[in-house]
Amino acid sequence: IKMMSQLFGDRAVIANATGCSSIYGGNLPTTPYCQREDGRGPAWSNSLFEDAAEFGMGMRLNADKMTEYARELVAANKAAIGAQLADAILGNAMADDASIEAQRADVARLKKALEGKKDSWAKELVNVSDYLIRRSVWILGGDGWAYDIGFGGLDHVIASGRNVNLMVLDTEVYSNTGGQMSKATPFGAVAKFAAAGKDIGKKDLGMIAMSYGYVYVAQVAMGANQLQTLKAIREAESYDGPSIVIAYSHCINHGIDMMKGMNQQKLIVESGIWPLYRYDPRLVAQGKNPFQLDSKEPALDKVAEFMASETRFRTLRAADAGRADMLLAKEKALVERRFKEYKYLSERPF
Repeated sequence: IKMMSQLFGDRAVIANATGCSSIYGGNLPTTPYCQREDGRGPAWSNSLFEDAAEFGMGMRLNADKMTEYARELVAANKAAIGAQLADAILGNAMADDASIEAQRADVARLKKALEGKKDSWAKELVNVSDYLIRRSVWILGGDGWAYDIGFGGLDHVIASGRNVNLMVLDTEVYSNTGGQMSKATPFGAVAKFAAAGKDIGKKDLGMIAMSYGYVYVAQVAMGANQLQTLKAIREAESYDGPSIVIAYSHCINHGIDMMKGMNQQKLIVESGIWPLYRYDPRLVAQGKNPFQLDSKEPALDKVAEFMASETRFRTLRAADAGRADMLLAKEKALVERRFKEYKYLSERPF
């Protein structure tokens, strides 16, 4: 969240699902959000746990309509504004940071030019002129929202084709409500409603999103590969369409020393339990494979090492070693099969 805020916070509008991320995101004295030296920072709000995607979609639809209206006013009153300034504003695609800053400077000039004008169109344009700068809409929440209770809304929003960015903070459990099993909970993890260790596999949210073909999808773990995380977040935001970044998020419910969370992220990626990848639909137009696998071959011996390092798995081994072994074998088989499938997708001719 901090990285996203540092990259796009000056124009970000954030819809946050109620939960852990809204608690540590909307509270003081600490916050993951930042502002620039000129005071620009993100606009943030949170709605209900189950409707974060729809809430953020409303922000996108509103911004798109206001931008359309502002551009209509500029085009209709080009002579009064000044043709050169109007053309610069209307012709700027804002494809990178530099062009967005140029647009911001031009909009400031526009506001100056409109000062003192009594015409109704001028007053209207002053009110909506900030929408001439591209807005970055982000929808944040955990796996309980994204995989489970809010999945219908998430699916509806990514299927819309609209330019929204979803960041899923995947702790593999309902964290804020006491540690219940979610559809993201993996084999062998003990949680409420999975007291004997979950014995069915984790839902593959990324593959579901990829099946649309026009959704940017990435799976990241900052502790394992910070550069890949940075690339994914920048690519997701620059993509003119729906994007979803699924970020592994270590959690107190995992039963770890939270000071060593980044080490856990590295270990889970090395084990192959959490593969890293990016799916960018823009590559299709270049005749390239849109699926890019960013993980190495999994070290299957590290599956047991990872599971032994967290209380959510160790609890089962202490209670029923035979069942723990059976679920460990299931997890290893899943890791091996999924990596082969992902490798095939990344290497297939396109």
